[in-house]
Order: sequence, then C-alpha cells, then structure tokens
Amino acid sequence: MRTVELLVDDAADQTVREAWRRLADAGLPSQARHSSPTNSPHLTLAACPELTGPIRWELAEVAAHLPLPVRCSGLIRFERPTCVLAWALDPDPALTALHRRVWEAVASDSPPETLNPLHAPGRWNPHVTLGRTRRAGAFADRRIPGLLPTPPQTFLLTTLRSFDTHTGALEVLEPRG
Repeated sequence: MRTVELLVDDAADQTVREAWRRLADAGLPSQARHSSPTNSPHLTLAACPELTGPIRWELAEVAAHLPLPVRCSGLIRFERPTCVLAWALDPDPALTALHRRVWEAVASDSPPETLNPLHAPGRWNPHVTLGRTRRAGAFADRRIPGLLPTPPQTFLLTTLRSFDTHTGALEVLEPRG
C-alpha cells in the first residue's frame, strides 16, 4: 500500500516528538518506539495500492496548495482494533477540501475494496498520532493529559509525501512545476 500523508512544520514536529518521548518515558505506547527513519509526525489522508499516473497528477495539484495552516483541537482517543492516542485537528473547510481532493484522486484509480473506509470523507478524523497499541484501554489513564506538552494551537502542514508499506520507501510528492 501507498499512504498519502502531510508532514507538520518543524516546531510542531518537535512538540509531537516531545509528546512521544514523554509517553515512552512513562512506559506507555508511543510512536517514539517506532524506530524507522521514516517515522515522522504526520497526518494520514488516504492509502491506496499504488500511485498511478492519474493519481499522481491530482496529488501534484494538491501539493501546490501547501503549506496549509491547521488548528489542533485537543487530545483524542480511538478504540478501534488499534487503540490510538492523538492530537485531533479541526476539520476546517480548507483541510476538508484538501482531504476530499486526495480521497477522490486515490478513489478514481484504485479498486474500491482496497481503500480504507475510515479515510473516506465524512468518516475521516484528522489527527496526528502520539501512540498506538493493540492493548485495549491503554490510554485510559487519567494522568496522560498531564504528561504531555501543550499541543501547538496552530501549525502548518508543509509537505505531501507517500510511504510504500512494502518497500519502506518514502517519496515527497511535489507540485507540478
């Protein structure tokens, strides 16, 4: 699979990595334990089997609209098959429109059954992951918010990239130019 992600600006990157470190130091699940050099604070927009020519064409247009300011709306937990602790992002009209363009691009040239329905417009929950685990209730501890640094109120989404889950390769998706 190929993810389509947005990286955060340098200041937000440092704050997220500090949150990762604090969770790890407290013995909690943390993205700090994900040792791959490709592990960076990011917002996942979608995933698809491959970035075909038509998909790449549309993603280049999306990349031309960066950087994009976003607002962090606080701490959020998901209890799906994977338990996730994250900083939620406000799905304002600009972010929602950018996400919709990415979704429509990947959906236009991918078999529908290969797309994650949680990435679909209306179901997508924009967030930057702080920790994840398969252990249910891992983030139910009431002291967790006090462990974390204050999230940035606003920051920029700066770079569109794709991660190939099979090869581990990262690719920055540039605007047409």
